[in-house]
Amino acid sequence: MATNNKYSIEVSGLDIGYSKPELKVLHKNLNFAIKPGNLVSVIGGNGIGKTTLLRTISKLERPLKGEILIQNNSLSHIDNAEIAKIISLVLTHPPASKSLSVREFIALGRYPHTNWIGSLTEIDKQKIAKAIAVTEVRELLDYKCYQLSDGQYQRIAIARAITQDTPIIILDEPTTHLDLYHRAYVLKLLQNLTKQYQKTILFSTHEIELALQLSDQILLLHPEHVILDTPKNIINSGILSDLFPIDIIYFDPISQRFKVK
Repeated sequence: MATNNKYSIEVSGLDIGYSKPELKVLHKNLNFAIKPGNLVSVIGGNGIGKTTLLRTISKLERPLKGEILIQNNSLSHIDNAEIAKIISLVLTHPPASKSLSVREFIALGRYPHTNWIGSLTEIDKQKIAKAIAVTEVRELLDYKCYQLSDGQYQRIAIARAITQDTPIIILDEPTTHLDLYHRAYVLKLLQNLTKQYQKTILFSTHEIELALQLSDQILLLHPEHVILDTPKNIINSGILSDLFPIDIIYFDPISQRFKVK
């Protein structure tokens, strides 16, 4: 695994949304700083802009306004080749070529680091092997991607991101389609990557209760405000009760769980 320096993410005066087919602003004037080597979960209701925020920080979407700094460097001034060495991204959609084997798919994570003919060095092979071991996907290596379940694909996508060996990993709903054990397993894995390998990890999730237990910081998106704080402060603030309509569910700060009325 890499010994990359810790990387920070700073957002200043950021407006996110879409300019086509018509202008739609999801959030205005976002300002927050993600500390290096932290595990940060992005939470909020459906359609609140979690995916759009992650895609904007990853440079897949253009900000409508404002600036994003990666290790004090403006994201707009970092070319795509360099971005691939800084940020690895795990999205929820399936691989572009389902005919790839799992082994080939994971090895693609090394593409920013290989030479012009794409040959793997011994170091590349070691990083691939380490990612396979960490994510426990060895038994899937000879399968084709089209043969995998959604949950299995999530695991190999994370393995590819680890193989890419970037200081920042961004994941959009990495626990989707997983059972309870594997949801906890994935989030514990992400926590370990921050603690043991100093990765800065930002992920969106609906697993709020698990996120509160495992994250260093919570980035809470709400129609009226966006808050970045520790899980403890988020819980004590009472704001979790405003995430969803209170006629059905509410957040109990004592048990740290959402409950049905």
